[in-house]
Amino acid sequence: MTLKNQVAVVAGATRGAGRGIARALAEAGAVVYCTGRSTRGNPSPYNRPETIDETADMITAAGGTAIPVRVDHANEAEVAALFARVDREQKRLDIVVDSVGGENPLMKQWGWFWTIDLANGSAVFEQSLLSHIITAKHAARLMTRDRRGLIVEVTESDVLGAGGNPLAQTVKLALKGLAMTMAAELKPYGVTTVAITPGYLRSETMLEHYGVAEANWRDAVKQDSNFACSETPLFVGRAVAALAADPDVIRHTGQLLSSWELSREYAFADVDGRRPDWGQHEIDWSDFPESFLEYFRAGGEIQTKWLDTLSKRTNAFAAKVPRRAAPTPEET
Repeated sequence: MTLKNQVAVVAGATRGAGRGIARALAEAGAVVYCTGRSTRGNPSPYNRPETIDETADMITAAGGTAIPVRVDHANEAEVAALFARVDREQKRLDIVVDSVGGENPLMKQWGWFWTIDLANGSAVFEQSLLSHIITAKHAARLMTRDRRGLIVEVTESDVLGAGGNPLAQTVKLALKGLAMTMAAELKPYGVTTVAITPGYLRSETMLEHYGVAEANWRDAVKQDSNFACSETPLFVGRAVAALAADPDVIRHTGQLLSSWELSREYAFADVDGRRPDWGQHEIDWSDFPESFLEYFRAGGEIQTKWLDTLSKRTNAFAAKVPRRAAPTPEET
């Protein structure tokens, strides 16, 4: 995987998947703009110690090229200024990955939708969804101009549903749909858009939750046997790097992808040489209450029926659309 001479923007490069993706893209040779709100001496409202400067330092120490830029991706003027700067300084834009708001603490509240506190609902959608639309909009303006590019939306789970409260579920589902709908508009310009999910992510937050560090992460398996199949943020980062290096990546456009499935396809490994495969992992459900298990079972059956019905309707609609000569991007 070589991305030499390519330019990437990783929104939300502060921690977790965003940091891992920024590091992996730089590892493959790309110039990486690391953006987010957390800077040295000025942390974000998440009250976490990680910063974009720290991410850039990690990349530089490993021999890569990183440029930290403080950006609030919910502020369209700041996002527009970011991409204007990238265009001015690099004269190109190849990869944009958006991991903003993935660990938004406002989405961490669990509960049934009729019991949830919605006081911060507008803030959740602005920070974790609208910010993605704003970022994709301004990335697409440069990519459609140059007739190339890859936009990646980082989400959660490789099915329609996701964990958490209805605010979190709506955000994660919407990000999957955003990649799909953008794909139809951007394909005539040679621009690919995908959504991607990591498996059981061994992020800074999860390590802290279990009271372990990366060096002794296996100690947490005693608390949660599923943690044995966890992956570092660099694993999903290498998945994105593999996609970006694939000259035929547009065959994936609009799809929901996962780190473990892409590892099977592109044969990359995690930092320790393992290939954690969450899709093949036999989940230990023993700590889940029966009410949750029933929720998962019912959700799976309902989603399958919903998708089957939608597939039939969509195929019927598509069959009625007349076939003509492919339009040029200008005509679309």
